[in-house]
Amino acid sequence: MIFAQLMDWIHPQTFRRIVLRHQGDYKTYRFSCSDQFLCLAFAQLTYRESLRDIEVCLRSRSSQLYHLGIRGAVSRSTLAHANEQRPWQMYADLAEHLIAKARRLYAGDSFGVELDQTVYALDATTIDLCLSVFPWARFRSTKAAIKINTLLDLRGAIPTTIHVTPGEVHEVNWLDLLIFEPGAIYIMDRGYLDFARLYRIAKVGAFFITRTKKGVKLARLYSRPVDFASGVRCDQTVRPTGVDTRGDYPAKLRRIKFYDAPNNRTFVFLTNHFELPAATIAALYARRWQIELFFRWIKQNLRIKTFYGTSDNAVKTQIWIALCVYVLVAIVKKELHLEPSLYEILQILSVTPFEQIPLQELLTKTYDPTRNPCDCNQLPLW
Repeated sequence: MIFAQLMDWIHPQTFRRIVLRHQGDYKTYRFSCSDQFLCLAFAQLTYRESLRDIEVCLRSRSSQLYHLGIRGAVSRSTLAHANEQRPWQMYADLAEHLIAKARRLYAGDSFGVELDQTVYALDATTIDLCLSVFPWARFRSTKAAIKINTLLDLRGAIPTTIHVTPGEVHEVNWLDLLIFEPGAIYIMDRGYLDFARLYRIAKVGAFFITRTKKGVKLARLYSRPVDFASGVRCDQTVRPTGVDTRGDYPAKLRRIKFYDAPNNRTFVFLTNHFELPAATIAALYARRWQIELFFRWIKQNLRIKTFYGTSDNAVKTQIWIALCVYVLVAIVKKELHLEPSLYEILQILSVTPFEQIPLQELLTKTYDPTRNPCDCNQLPLW
């Protein structure tokens, strides 16, 4: 079956080792962690709305569940209990395993700027929740929310790290948890402008590109010549002079002012990278838009805006399994050299999970590259 073929890309020994590490199946006899994962992965692929929806759909195919890999009896109460009690860290570890594999596959892809260095985009997206149902995720006095902090490898648009926090936690705090890769470039918006944290990035030999804010005091040390035709208006070496900032970042910075003629906008960038041309710095920051596309794409195509459980553990379990499905489909697309976009693959899989046909044959015969593209609001990713 199609669903079983897709899940076969996850090595069973790897999954068992992860479950054993977290003792996920401790005192579990009828509904294993594998059953839980397969049910929620099925729900992601087929856009199930609730636990009742999952139960009804799978029980209608009870004679075929064994062939999908589901051994336990599927019920709302059992699935809800598993989501509440079994550690979400299992699925985070599984996602990290799949991410490592996907990054190797997409390592040679171009993201629009030719560089040998690894380039990451860093940002967070907010998902609104009901405060009375999710009191642990307080965001404002009358609402709740969670933030999905994401580090995205721009080669292949693969999320390398995700951290879920309550909405009231500012995203800049996530910089304290990240382990930065020497030589890599991290692109972030001005919400992450914290000179003490940026200096920590610089000290490990990594680079950052961000935008400055109004009121940030910088002293110009000297300027470089610029080509106005490229859109660059100034390229300066500066030093923070604010009462707090000069102690937080006791080194030189590079300030670049860039004029975006098509949109009639001016951007002022700060970076600790002094070797790349100023126009390349601006082009790299423009690629940060990939992470915005990623957030919009997963909100449109995965079940992460409504949840099957209300606890912190249930929410994180669902988010990490959704990420596993996303990365798994990306791996299959690359390994099988498929032409359809990720969106098209997910749409095909959503209506054919029980089909008995080779996966590659299904995804190639239903794709017509000569057709006219539909006029829709779906965001392309790959």
